[in-house]
Amino acid sequence: MPAAAATLIEMPRPDATVIARRAEIVAALEAAAGAENVISQPAETLAYECDALAAYRCPPLAVVLPRTTEQVSAVLKACRRFAVPVVPRGSGTSLAGGALPTADSVVVGVSRLNRVLEIDLANRFIRVEAGITNLAVSEAVADDGFFYAPDPSSQLACAIAGNVAMNSGGAHCLKYGVTTNNLLGVRMVLMNGDIVELGGPHLDPAGYDLIGVVCGSEGQFGVVTEAVLRILPKPEGARPILMGFASNAIAGACVADIVKSGVLPVAMEFMDRPAVIACENFAHAGYPTDVAALLIVEVEGSPAEIDEQLARIREIAARHEPQIVRESRSAVQSDLIWKGRKAAFGAMGQLADYMCMDGVIPTSRLPGVLARVDEMSAEYGLKVANVFHAGDGNLHPLILYDANKPGDQEKCEAFGADILRLCVEVGGCLTGEHGVGIEKRELMVHQYSPADLEYQMRVKDVFDPDWLLNPAKVFPIAASHARRTRNHPPQAAP
Repeated sequence: MPAAAATLIEMPRPDATVIARRAEIVAALEAAAGAENVISQPAETLAYECDALAAYRCPPLAVVLPRTTEQVSAVLKACRRFAVPVVPRGSGTSLAGGALPTADSVVVGVSRLNRVLEIDLANRFIRVEAGITNLAVSEAVADDGFFYAPDPSSQLACAIAGNVAMNSGGAHCLKYGVTTNNLLGVRMVLMNGDIVELGGPHLDPAGYDLIGVVCGSEGQFGVVTEAVLRILPKPEGARPILMGFASNAIAGACVADIVKSGVLPVAMEFMDRPAVIACENFAHAGYPTDVAALLIVEVEGSPAEIDEQLARIREIAARHEPQIVRESRSAVQSDLIWKGRKAAFGAMGQLADYMCMDGVIPTSRLPGVLARVDEMSAEYGLKVANVFHAGDGNLHPLILYDANKPGDQEKCEAFGADILRLCVEVGGCLTGEHGVGIEKRELMVHQYSPADLEYQMRVKDVFDPDWLLNPAKVFPIAASHARRTRNHPPQAAP
């Protein structure tokens, strides 16, 4: 992405004391993890200056790529000794700036922790290192007839560590849930270097639900190095159906009716015309480009169950006068239907710079919200492409802008903030699967009261009392800075 103009997102000033002791810090990191696992040359750290929210960039002080949990522990102990902030990083696919460094921070990446440690088919779990990719988990058990349900669009590249941090979902989360519904346990390193085991290969561990606290915590509590994941038997069969409609509102009304009917598709995806055209030009999936909105609805089960569910969906869709209905009749056709949807973000990136929002609304509010987003698009003078998980109301409006046009990015950010406020106002929330990161942190006050945020920050106090983990994320920047200053006054490292 081209260099952006000044933005509305503020990052904290780096700690001059930390930067002044850079050579000492790098030497301590090399002693902790081995020189071969430390990247400290400025030109080489540029590869870690941003994640997939590439409008914001800041090279870190150094990068460490440990190969064992014990090395992660040693690195965090060294960072704490020098009061150095730590930014955990999976594969860098975060769309909310979740892995954006600060100039005085050390990035701890888990990409080299990528082994499958244990597969237990009888008890339906797999234990993996957290740097393994999402897709590789399913591939590891595919020959035995199992799969891992959460399937983000970035599943070819995204790491389980990031999935746990952001509580990622995917197209099939409508039926199978998101990461928190499929995560059984983690091995995690706290900022003081302690290695803790939470949960395990069983459904209901005793005591507090600490897995529920850690999943979605965005690297605020520790660095996850291993995960125990639930695996499921593959369904007997699955089949998608493609339906085109005359407007976004009509397609949204169809989604709401399908959900109300009691039919539970495994996935229900929405694309409006700009997204359909971009995906078709990119992936050549055979999408109709003369419809205003496209729904992909997939059901699974035995052949008889699939036929029955699709017949019911066709009946519901008929009330909304679809312009096209195309049911897959082969594995090749099914792959093409999903190929276009999975390529959506890459396809849009060929057209313009964009920011991908991630808000959630009740499905009954889809028609009105989509209509209002269209009105906002005209008001801001910025185009929007909608592609999202319609079944659970997880919106992903892609706002197109020109990063080289002065003021365009600020306008895009303001537009995105208005969309997210709208989501909260209609009974939804700020994020469904991308997390808060830096993108939505100043909007947290729109969803949460001061008391709500205070209690959330008290939880971080317990896990990370010095507030060194993943700085400037999740909480409003002023509150985050005040907390760190209160808990850890600036001082020279020993």
